[in-house]
Amino acid sequence: MGTRRTGGLPARLENVRRRFELWRQGREPGTRIPERLWSAAVKAASRYGISRTATVLRIDYYSLKSRLEEESGSCATPAATPEVAFLELAAPAGDASGHCVLELQDAAGSKMRVELRGFEAPDLAALTRSFREDQP
Repeated sequence: MGTRRTGGLPARLENVRRRFELWRQGREPGTRIPERLWSAAVKAASRYGISRTATVLRIDYYSLKSRLEEESGSCATPAATPEVAFLELAAPAGDASGHCVLELQDAAGSKMRVELRGFEAPDLAALTRSFREDQP
């Protein structure tokens, strides 16, 4: 859904990584990371996790964690308090003969369970693609 992967990284995280690399190439030794880059790193960490973001961007894990906690106003990391959402899809009117239960889980542990009655295969393919594209 708008996030394309480049070289194994989500496009947004790759973009932030490139910004850090450009900054590193032009900086003088001992220069602190600018706030605009910290802000981008915090946004990436809230989406892709602190450890993964710190590793990819080559920045201190604990500094990133404390900035993320300051911004969110809590001590819990995003992975510790996952959001649970429910989305009900209305079945199309007509003869509904298909039935399917689909359970997806990625390597990070994100899960999605879908039970469909009266569906078309292209709908299922689009739903599966959107789940996979949004994963870190």
